Amino acid sequence: MTTDNSSRFNVDPTGWNSADYVVPPMEGKLRFADLKLPMPVLHAISDLGFQYCTPIQQQVLKFTMAGHDAIGRAQTGTGKTAAFLLTILTDLLKNPADEERYAGEPRALILAPTRELAMQIAKDAQELSKYTDLNVVTVLGGMDYDKQRRQLTENFVDIVVATPGRLIDFANKQDIYLDRVEILVIDEADRMLDMGFIPDVKRIVRLTPPKSSRQTLLFSATFTSDVINLSEQWTQSAVKVEIEPDTVTTDNVEQLVYITTKKDKYTLLYNLIVQQNLDRVMVFANRRDQTRKLTEMLQAHNISCALLSGDVPQDKRVKTLENFRGGKIKVLVATDVAGRGIHVDGVSHVVNFTLPEQSDDYVHRIGRTGRAGASGTSVSFACEDDAFMIPQIEEAIGRKLPSLYPPEELLIPIPAEKGGRRS
Repeated sequence: MTTDNSSRFNVDPTGWNSADYVVPPMEGKLRFADLKLPMPVLHAISDLGFQYCTPIQQQVLKFTMAGHDAIGRAQTGTGKTAAFLLTILTDLLKNPADEERYAGEPRALILAPTRELAMQIAKDAQELSKYTDLNVVTVLGGMDYDKQRRQLTENFVDIVVATPGRLIDFANKQDIYLDRVEILVIDEADRMLDMGFIPDVKRIVRLTPPKSSRQTLLFSATFTSDVINLSEQWTQSAVKVEIEPDTVTTDNVEQLVYITTKKDKYTLLYNLIVQQNLDRVMVFANRRDQTRKLTEMLQAHNISCALLSGDVPQDKRVKTLENFRGGKIKVLVATDVAGRGIHVDGVSHVVNFTLPEQSDDYVHRIGRTGRAGASGTSVSFACEDDAFMIPQIEEAIGRKLPSLYPPEELLIPIPAEKGGRRS
């Protein structure tokens, strides 16, 4: 008995068709309508307002949709998530699952280094697959274990988006089996290395079919020798695509550096937020203790503020992001790891309270503003401890950063707190 899968691919369950999605041709641009995408997926793309492929999508999709492995160098914000999701959705809808199928056997596996990034990928996957019958499950540490276990064991699973640690927990307890994975995606491989996850990822890859029997897509913000070595181990005859970082330090993000002293940084931050009446700003610092202290100081000065770091329990992190998106929180203070992959529209300012130690983290940070065509501002505070990073950042983004002394009004003393304390 064969399964007629044409309806899953060519027919949208709502009756929508491509005639409802008219996008004019544009020289040098590839339209999503020009790709042989499943009708239900094209419908979801239309709902999201997407019309033309980004450079990485234009370069990589023609290969990955034909079944080739790929390794891509691309930052957050370049459209790489949609590139691998469209590849997965097209393949799963075009090729029906075997009739003899069991729960806990995903057909596609996406690995991400942080819970926030994994949750964002899963959200994008659910939006793009909303007119299909495909089932997307997230497997993340710090969240309801039993609920995730039920999602894996009580229904067929098509796509699993996971962080490495929790996935290994489920695999060890035989709640998930990876030997039927057809497509493996490893996102932000360089961050996996930085966070010490590679031994776990290697174990996970060994649980999937051999690379000759699966399609593998690997993405990284940088191509270090370690990343190249791993990609050679895990992929076969992969197409290599590189999108230069300066494509994401967009012209609609104003970037400037204030030359200051370590002791004046908090005064500068407070006055910047209050005097400019900022209502959606992300503040980055390099260490968890710095973010914790900053959050406490801002809250003491009656600024609506919350912390996002690895120390914060996952359920609280999810609630914090919801409140930030909803405008209940004005300032989000984060570390690079916690802030990676966060997509919140309308962030007007990113403040680098300390300059990042890696220049690619600078690109990720400022990518939190100026999203979806909006304008944004990135303000970096440079003092005697971190100003040496500026040339390296400038080299990475391919432009000079305006460096100036802050105006006097941003350095006026902070008013006494209620209760008589002074910062």
